[in-house]
Amino acid sequence: MPPRDAIAAYHASLAPSDRRIGEALQSAIDRGLPGADSMIWHAHPVWFLDGNPIVGYSRLKDAIRLMFWSGQSFDEPGLVAEPPGTKFKSAGVRFRSVEEINSTDLKRWLRKAAEIQWDYKNTVKRKGKLVRLK
Repeated sequence: MPPRDAIAAYHASLAPSDRRIGEALQSAIDRGLPGADSMIWHAHPVWFLDGNPIVGYSRLKDAIRLMFWSGQSFDEPGLVAEPPGTKFKSAGVRFRSVEEINSTDLKRWLRKAAEIQWDYKNTVKRKGKLVRLK
């Protein structure tokens, strides 16, 4: 199944309010990271730059979690370590309604996601050690 169809199928499996959040996030991410590849990865929509995971979102019990793999390095108070206590550099935000999405913040976070990256693609090869890219 082509990536866009797989992401559409993921959205179709969500409750209507969660579907609106997912579709809004997909649209913003596609605009903010035009060169990124997207796919369903570990059962969730994820965007990659040069094979490195950058941003994705998933349904949690009470919200849709938007996660940036390198988000702790963005120096953004709106992003929190995800999952809590993680040893990696990921950070995210949770949305319970589409109205909670701040498009200005999201655009800024996506710009930082393209500029600030840790090399998750090669963590296995490096035995869990993260190296900053760029």
